Amino acid sequence: MHIHRYERIWLVLGGLILVAFLIILGSYAFIVGKTPPSHMEMVDAQTVRTSPPFNKPGLYKVGPNEYEAVMLGFAFGYTPNKMTIPLGATVHFLVTSPDVVHGLYIPKTNINMMLIPGHVNRFTHTFNKPGEYLILCHEYCGIGHQAMFATITVNDNKTA
Repeated sequence: MHIHRYERIWLVLGGLILVAFLIILGSYAFIVGKTPPSHMEMVDAQTVRTSPPFNKPGLYKVGPNEYEAVMLGFAFGYTPNKMTIPLGATVHFLVTSPDVVHGLYIPKTNINMMLIPGHVNRFTHTFNKPGEYLILCHEYCGIGHQAMFATITVNDNKTA
Protein backbone atom coordinates (compact mmCIF):
# COMPACT_ATOMS: atom_id res chain seq x y z
CA MET A 1 0.00 0.00 0.00
CA HIS A 2 1.39 3.36 -1.01
CA ILE A 3 1.08 6.35 1.35
CA HIS A 4 1.54 9.75 -0.22
CA ARG A 5 4.25 12.01 1.10
CA TYR A 6 1.83 14.62 2.53
CA GLU A 7 -0.26 11.94 4.23
CA ARG A 8 2.85 10.54 5.88
CA ILE A 9 3.88 14.03 7.05
CA TRP A 10 0.45 14.70 8.55
CA LEU A 11 0.30 11.28 10.22
CA VAL A 12 3.73 11.75 11.81
CA LEU A 13 2.93 15.34 12.80
CA GLY A 14 -0.40 14.29 14.36
CA GLY A 15 1.27 11.43 16.23
CA LEU A 16 4.01 13.72 17.56
CA ILE A 17 1.46 16.29 18.73
CA LEU A 18 -0.52 13.56 20.50
CA VAL A 19 2.60 12.19 22.23
CA ALA A 20 3.70 15.72 23.23
CA PHE A 21 0.23 16.45 24.64
CA LEU A 22 0.22 13.24 26.70
CA ILE A 23 3.73 13.93 28.05
CA ILE A 24 2.78 17.49 29.03
CA LEU A 25 -0.48 16.35 30.62
CA GLY A 26 1.18 13.52 32.55
CA SER A 27 4.07 15.72 33.70
CA TYR A 28 1.71 18.46 34.87
CA ALA A 29 -0.46 15.98 36.79
CA PHE A 30 2.64 14.51 38.46
CA ILE A 31 4.16 17.90 39.34
CA VAL A 32 0.92 19.34 40.73
CA GLY A 33 0.09 16.09 42.52
CA LYS A 34 -3.19 15.37 40.75
CA THR A 35 -4.10 11.73 41.18
CA PRO A 36 -7.33 9.79 40.90
CA PRO A 37 -9.11 9.14 44.19
CA SER A 38 -7.12 6.45 45.92
CA HIS A 39 -9.33 5.55 48.84
CA MET A 40 -12.90 4.50 48.89
CA GLU A 41 -14.85 4.69 52.09
CA MET A 42 -16.90 1.57 52.59
CA VAL A 43 -19.48 0.47 55.13
CA ASP A 44 -21.32 -2.84 55.42
CA ALA A 45 -24.65 -2.26 53.68
CA GLN A 46 -26.33 -4.89 55.88
CA THR A 47 -25.40 -3.09 59.12
CA VAL A 48 -25.26 0.52 57.91
CA ARG A 49 -28.28 1.55 60.02
CA THR A 50 -26.46 0.46 63.19
CA SER A 51 -22.96 1.63 62.22
CA PRO A 52 -21.71 5.11 63.19
CA PRO A 53 -22.25 7.75 61.93
CA PHE A 54 -25.22 6.43 59.93
CA ASN A 55 -26.93 5.07 63.04
CA LYS A 56 -27.79 8.70 63.91
CA PRO A 57 -28.52 10.51 60.64
CA GLY A 58 -29.10 14.23 60.91
CA LEU A 59 -27.65 17.69 60.54
CA TYR A 60 -24.84 18.47 62.98
CA LYS A 61 -23.07 21.78 63.57
CA VAL A 62 -19.31 21.17 63.34
CA GLY A 63 -18.04 24.76 63.29
CA PRO A 64 -19.07 28.37 62.83
CA ASN A 65 -21.60 28.30 59.98
CA GLU A 66 -20.41 24.79 59.08
CA TYR A 67 -22.54 21.65 59.23
CA GLU A 68 -22.29 17.93 58.54
CA ALA A 69 -25.34 16.25 57.00
CA VAL A 70 -25.26 12.50 57.67
CA MET A 71 -27.88 11.01 55.35
CA LEU A 72 -29.27 7.67 54.24
CA GLY A 73 -31.01 7.22 50.92
CA PHE A 74 -33.37 4.25 51.02
CA ALA A 75 -36.50 2.98 49.28
CA PHE A 76 -39.23 5.63 49.62
CA GLY A 77 -37.08 8.44 51.05
CA TYR A 78 -34.11 10.07 52.66
CA THR A 79 -33.35 10.52 56.31
CA PRO A 80 -33.31 13.21 57.52
CA ASN A 81 -35.96 14.46 55.14
CA LYS A 82 -35.96 18.10 56.31
CA MET A 83 -32.96 20.26 57.18
CA THR A 84 -32.71 23.97 57.94
CA ILE A 85 -29.47 25.93 57.69
CA PRO A 86 -28.51 29.62 57.73
CA LEU A 87 -27.54 31.53 54.60
CA GLY A 88 -23.88 31.07 53.67
CA ALA A 89 -23.56 27.79 55.57
CA THR A 90 -21.13 25.17 54.35
CA VAL A 91 -22.58 21.66 54.48
CA HIS A 92 -20.44 18.53 54.33
CA PHE A 93 -22.69 15.74 53.03
CA LEU A 94 -21.93 12.17 54.14
CA VAL A 95 -24.35 9.86 52.33
CA THR A 96 -24.87 6.15 51.61
CA SER A 97 -27.62 3.66 50.82
CA PRO A 98 -28.52 0.46 52.70
CA ASP A 99 -30.58 -1.22 49.98
CA VAL A 100 -30.27 -0.43 46.25
CA VAL A 101 -28.62 2.19 44.03
CA HIS A 102 -30.18 5.62 44.54
CA GLY A 103 -29.27 9.10 43.41
CA LEU A 104 -28.97 12.36 45.28
CA TYR A 105 -29.46 15.45 43.16
CA ILE A 106 -30.11 19.01 44.29
CA PRO A 107 -31.25 21.20 41.37
CA LYS A 108 -29.55 24.60 40.94
CA THR A 109 -26.41 23.34 42.72
CA ASN A 110 -23.55 21.12 41.62
CA ILE A 111 -24.57 18.34 44.02
CA ASN A 112 -25.09 15.09 42.12
CA MET A 113 -24.18 11.72 43.65
CA MET A 114 -24.90 8.06 43.05
CA LEU A 115 -25.63 6.24 46.30
CA ILE A 116 -24.30 2.72 45.95
CA PRO A 117 -24.96 0.34 48.85
CA GLY A 118 -21.86 0.10 51.02
CA HIS A 119 -20.10 3.08 49.43
CA VAL A 120 -19.83 6.32 51.40
CA ASN A 121 -20.15 9.55 49.40
CA ARG A 122 -18.75 12.87 50.59
CA PHE A 123 -19.53 16.25 49.09
CA THR A 124 -19.18 19.82 50.38
CA HIS A 125 -21.35 22.73 49.27
CA THR A 126 -21.87 26.31 50.48
CA PHE A 127 -25.45 27.56 50.18
CA ASN A 128 -25.23 31.25 49.21
CA LYS A 129 -28.83 31.76 48.09
CA PRO A 130 -31.83 31.62 50.45
CA GLY A 131 -34.79 29.40 49.69
CA GLU A 132 -35.92 25.81 49.70
CA TYR A 133 -33.73 23.26 47.94
CA LEU A 134 -35.30 19.98 46.87
CA ILE A 135 -33.26 16.79 47.16
CA LEU A 136 -34.31 14.29 44.48
CA CYS A 137 -33.46 10.69 43.62
CA HIS A 138 -32.40 10.65 39.97
CA GLU A 139 -31.68 6.92 39.69
CA TYR A 140 -34.71 4.70 39.22
CA CYS A 141 -34.78 2.56 42.35
CA GLY A 142 -38.09 0.72 42.15
CA ILE A 143 -41.62 1.25 43.41
CA GLY A 144 -41.89 4.50 45.35
CA HIS A 145 -39.07 6.19 43.44
CA GLN A 146 -41.31 9.13 42.54
CA ALA A 147 -41.95 9.85 46.24
CA MET A 148 -38.28 9.90 47.21
CA PHE A 149 -37.35 13.48 48.14
CA ALA A 150 -36.16 15.68 50.99
CA THR A 151 -35.71 19.43 51.50
CA ILE A 152 -33.05 21.83 52.69
CA THR A 153 -34.32 25.24 53.79
CA VAL A 154 -31.75 28.03 53.67
CA ASN A 155 -32.85 30.88 55.93
CA ASP A 156 -31.86 34.43 55.10
CA ASN A 157 -30.43 35.87 58.32
CA LYS A 158 -31.77 39.34 57.42
CA THR A 159 -35.40 38.20 57.51
CA ALA A 160 -35.06 36.04 60.62
